[in-house]
Amino acid sequence: MENFLPSTIQLSYIVATGLFFLGLKKLGSPATARQGNTWASVGMLIAVVATLLDAGVVNYPMILGAIALGSIIGFIAAKKVEMTQMPQMVGLLNGLGGAASALVAIAEFYRLLLAGDGVPIPATVTAILGSLIGGITFTGSFVAFAKLQGLIGGKPMSLPGQKLINIFLLGLFLAGSVGLLIAPSSNIFLVITGISLILGLFLVLPIGGGDMPVVISLLNSLSGLAASAAGFVVMNNILIVAGALVGASGIILTVIMCKGMNRTLTNVLFSAFGGGATGSGGVAADGTEKSYRQVDAETGAMMLGYARSVVVVPGYGMAVAQAQHSVRELADQLATRGVEVKYAIHPVAGRMPGHMNVLLAEANVPYSQLYDMDDINGEFDRTDVALVIGANDVVNPDAKEDANSPIYGMPILEVDKAKNTIVIKRSMKPGYAGIDNQLFYRDKTAMYFGNAKEAVADLVSEVKQL
Repeated sequence: MENFLPSTIQLSYIVATGLFFLGLKKLGSPATARQGNTWASVGMLIAVVATLLDAGVVNYPMILGAIALGSIIGFIAAKKVEMTQMPQMVGLLNGLGGAASALVAIAEFYRLLLAGDGVPIPATVTAILGSLIGGITFTGSFVAFAKLQGLIGGKPMSLPGQKLINIFLLGLFLAGSVGLLIAPSSNIFLVITGISLILGLFLVLPIGGGDMPVVISLLNSLSGLAASAAGFVVMNNILIVAGALVGASGIILTVIMCKGMNRTLTNVLFSAFGGGATGSGGVAADGTEKSYRQVDAETGAMMLGYARSVVVVPGYGMAVAQAQHSVRELADQLATRGVEVKYAIHPVAGRMPGHMNVLLAEANVPYSQLYDMDDINGEFDRTDVALVIGANDVVNPDAKEDANSPIYGMPILEVDKAKNTIVIKRSMKPGYAGIDNQLFYRDKTAMYFGNAKEAVADLVSEVKQL
């Protein structure tokens, strides 16, 4: 009977792990994503309750109070955050997760040190790893958050000799770690923890704002590894498994995003791409102003209303303006006129993978109308009108045609092949990567300037009058 509770706890962990896997599987499709999130949440609830039943838990009031406080803050934050701010929210959560893992490692190291029986080498190693990964994730995630939120500039920022400084800090960390293994010391542990925090700053600051979504995805993976390391520190199986799942899924997502931009992770981390405007800003090579064609709502509505097929390409501009509901209304109006409407989704459109899918699902756009880049690109040459709403870099033909372009080789939505293209945009300014888009100056392209929500609403009004 005395082994009943520990066995029940471990059995609960197995059930929770199964729910985590089921949740991840269902998150792979927009149609089942919400259900997957629910299953994973139930799994985490089981894991937390099972952990609280452990005899090692000594202060239930403080733990329950912290859970209640965190739940209230999380509920309010989740309700208030806009979809356009979701990457920033993920960055904050990554940072807090890294901080929690680092604090667990620090607390357990100090507990063993103060016990006076010496700190076992395996415990020291896991504490060092937890401190390193957790510290880098904490400060790195907050830098990523600040860049996406506009609190600091999106351009790469680095000190003279930054690489040498990073190498020196890493060497200092390794030296301190060796010292800890030889003779555990609280002072040395604090020093290497401080170094890990500084490394997080210095590793993320030199990366341009355009690459922050990839960095956040990588930091998400690191937060999982930090949690897994914390699990080894406190010998908690579910924390090890959950951290490993987050780490693995995070790195897979990072690879997917890098492939979507046709870049390697090394290139993202060390090339300082996406930091500033490198486009021509509407000026040709000979210094003359490049010309473009502009349309109003009435002309745009006629192009759309009398088309046989329309492909909508949503981007970050749609997300910022919260125009997804107006876009759905426009699609419905076109459908009543017999126009076939499809949506083309680029894997890195917006600020995170799936950003556009979530927004369109919120507006009840049928999943059957959403097409991935590989599935839709072959249809553009048969499309009467491609309607680009707030997208920029993911439709830039320079990625295919200009070998000198920083985005050359990046897979794009080939809207330039459509018979006509309407681009809804606030101005002719470059996109998030800071690169001028040659699509805007093509003969088949018409620019429609304005806030995406208002512009689409005007199109809806005009289509109704056709």
